Amino acid sequence: MASTYTANTGVEKIGSGEQSGVWGTTTNNNFDIIDRAINGVGSISLSGTTHTLTTSDGTLSDGGFKVLEFTGALGANNTVTISPNDQDKFYIVKNATTDSGSSGPYSVILTQGSGGNVTVPNGIFKIVYADGAGSGAKVTDVTSALDITTLQIGSTALTSTAAELNIMDGGTSATSTTVADADRVVYNDAGTMKQVAVTDLSTYFNANAFSAPSAITSSSATLTPGSAQSIYQRVDSSSNNVALTLAAGSLAVGQYIIVDKTSTSNTLTLSYPTNSQGISLGSSVEFAFAIFNGSHFSFVETVKS
Repeated sequence: MASTYTANTGVEKIGSGEQSGVWGTTTNNNFDIIDRAINGVGSISLSGTTHTLTTSDGTLSDGGFKVLEFTGALGANNTVTISPNDQDKFYIVKNATTDSGSSGPYSVILTQGSGGNVTVPNGIFKIVYADGAGSGAKVTDVTSALDITTLQIGSTALTSTAAELNIMDGGTSATSTTVADADRVVYNDAGTMKQVAVTDLSTYFNANAFSAPSAITSSSATLTPGSAQSIYQRVDSSSNNVALTLAAGSLAVGQYIIVDKTSTSNTLTLSYPTNSQGISLGSSVEFAFAIFNGSHFSFVETVKS
């Protein structure tokens, strides 16, 4: 009876009555195969875009290592095919390749059949298994979901709790708090996440809550808001009467236009173009408020004391 081989690691099973006087050599080779399968670490140099990781019956081969450290300079992603496709495999994998192309870093893609692959980015460890299902074999990433007590990035431990991370990921729990100047909020600054003082946000909002165009001096003018911002508008009537038409433009409901009549000379007439509603500001009037309610302005004037 001739030798047969184990299904997944290719260990030789000596046939009954076979290899008389030389079976020790075969047995020692088997122990080496088993030792490699249990604890072996293999450095496998990759090049190009494909590589076949083979386990051969009765022979020490790269596919028999437990830990696979892929090395080599890659100019593109490299697809590593686990062969044969009918063997179950369990590997600890590290992509330790370097880059020879301008678009790196590059990944190692583990495949055994059409059932599914695992991509190992450059510099990353993964634990994977291949199900040995033949042409439809699948490689699965065991590390795709981990329960980690302490996570470090660049030797720095993350101190956030799971609950805090959940808040960043759309958690709905909330508590009341009094916001102080020293408080911080997490802010995306042109693609970089930063902790920003609330006073910085206050400065920004105050600067952009309303616009302040140059003073109007002409006898007739129309003010049309170009953005959804309230407006502080100065009007200088020292040289002539001024008729100012306020258009809704891009204003939203509840936004307003403050008109500051900076001179006591002459009059300032305010009107809304749709229905000619408005008011006339004489020499005793300093400010007028035009509040937009969605269809027209409501006017309020204040008189100098």
